[in-house]
Amino acid sequence: MHLTADPARPRLTWTSLHRLVAVTLLGFASGLPLALTGQAMQAWLTTEGLSLSDIGFLTLVGVPYTFKFIWAPLMDRFDAGGWWRRRGWLLVTQLLLALALLAIAQMSPKASLTAFAMLGLTIAFLSASQDIVIDAYRTDVLSPAERGLGASLAVMGYRFAMILSGGVTLIWTDSVQGGGWTWPEVYRFMAWLMVGLAVVSLALLPRLPDLPDLPEDTPAGGATAPKRRSAWQDLAGFAAVVAAVAMGVELTRRFGQPAAQTLLAPVFEGSTLKPALQQRWADLLALLAGILVTLPMVVWAARKARFDPLLDGLRSYFSIRGAAAFLVFIILYKIGDAFAVSLMTPFLLTGMGYPAAEVGVVNKVIGLWLTIFGALLGGALMFRLGLWRSLMVFGVLQLLSNFGFWWLATGGKGSIGAMVLPAFDWGFVKITAATQVDGALLSAVAFDNLSGGMGTAAHVAFQMALCQQRFTATQYALLSALAAVGRVWVGPLAGVLAESIGWPSFFLVSVVLAVPALLMLLWLRSAVEDLDRRDTAATAAQA
Repeated sequence: MHLTADPARPRLTWTSLHRLVAVTLLGFASGLPLALTGQAMQAWLTTEGLSLSDIGFLTLVGVPYTFKFIWAPLMDRFDAGGWWRRRGWLLVTQLLLALALLAIAQMSPKASLTAFAMLGLTIAFLSASQDIVIDAYRTDVLSPAERGLGASLAVMGYRFAMILSGGVTLIWTDSVQGGGWTWPEVYRFMAWLMVGLAVVSLALLPRLPDLPDLPEDTPAGGATAPKRRSAWQDLAGFAAVVAAVAMGVELTRRFGQPAAQTLLAPVFEGSTLKPALQQRWADLLALLAGILVTLPMVVWAARKARFDPLLDGLRSYFSIRGAAAFLVFIILYKIGDAFAVSLMTPFLLTGMGYPAAEVGVVNKVIGLWLTIFGALLGGALMFRLGLWRSLMVFGVLQLLSNFGFWWLATGGKGSIGAMVLPAFDWGFVKITAATQVDGALLSAVAFDNLSGGMGTAAHVAFQMALCQQRFTATQYALLSALAAVGRVWVGPLAGVLAESIGWPSFFLVSVVLAVPALLMLLWLRSAVEDLDRRDTAATAAQA
């Protein structure tokens, strides 16, 4: 009797271990810049005394994460070959990220807010571009048997980076209990850390196998595949799309804002709302109108310029039965959760008056560990619950967790005692004296992060089920970008709303926003269960 190795089980040879360590380090590199344009930046802006509405609008610097599928095909098309394959783009994006972080560390957000926002937007664009390359490298370097373990290690590296840039940095900047760093010092440190990661990309990553070159007139994937277009055609198509976006921005600036102010003037007449908040509501209306105008212009420009890398992905996605409903659900499923946490740092620091070190330890460090645990727990429970029931149960838990912050905002602080965190000095982070950790804060954050991690596991599994059945890697990039819509686009509304109605009502609105996804999930039950059955059948067929 001959025994054969199980192809589904990875063999941890030195070569495979090298690959797994590489994707873990790249996961860390991917997660590091995210908080630097999100929670850490919000903490910096809060300490500078910016208003909630300004902070909310500055969450729009994360917009590139939701549009990365537009330029992702170009980064694939113009990738270098040989030893530089994928590595070249990694070096470019990581070194440019380091330069951008050094540049923003030289600025005062209060003194030059527009320039600060543009640098934040640049960092987010470079970070999203790095994510494109890292996702592609991970797919290329791992064998099929290593992909499950490799994906888990990549997420672990990503979360560790977020603990550092989004949590430990708050302890570093606490002048009383922490290290007393300034935010510019934090960003300079992160810039040099990114330089170190670029060195890792240059020297330590395994080389990818070469891809065979296809002549320009050769079908890219067989007899029925379209011919490869010239590089100039694709660049011209991309330039047309960028021009359409720029035109949409200019039209919004020139006509959208005055029109919004005119439309809202009767609404605000006699209102006690501060003029600054009235202006932010007008800005928000102009932003929404600009998006509605710009998107059709982008599609029109892509068609006229025949930007096939974008058009083919859109056509392929919308050829699927129920594609529009799945797309809307992907956007809505995390939107209530995203709304509740969009301004969590200013809520805890200024709204509730917690010290920065306490927020850093509870919300950023303990909270992210609980998110990791929640994701692992959600993945384990999905084996028993299945895809649809997991989405429903975890979605309900996400909704209920938002009540925890409402309770905190309505007088929950200090209501269930506190625990004492002893002083510690681990070299890279320290707390100089024993610190009380509010039990109510810990409870609210624990429930939110556990349920959020479980919801994320189900959400990602849903996207993967779609991709495994129907989509290419480019279309997965599209879905992952759409999944980030809630995280990025709720910020402006959240900032204006929180300042207008107060924190308790704000968190009740977040609960309401979580309801439509659950209602839609009830309507989509048979379609989601079909995806789950097909996935199970495919797995059984491969066994």
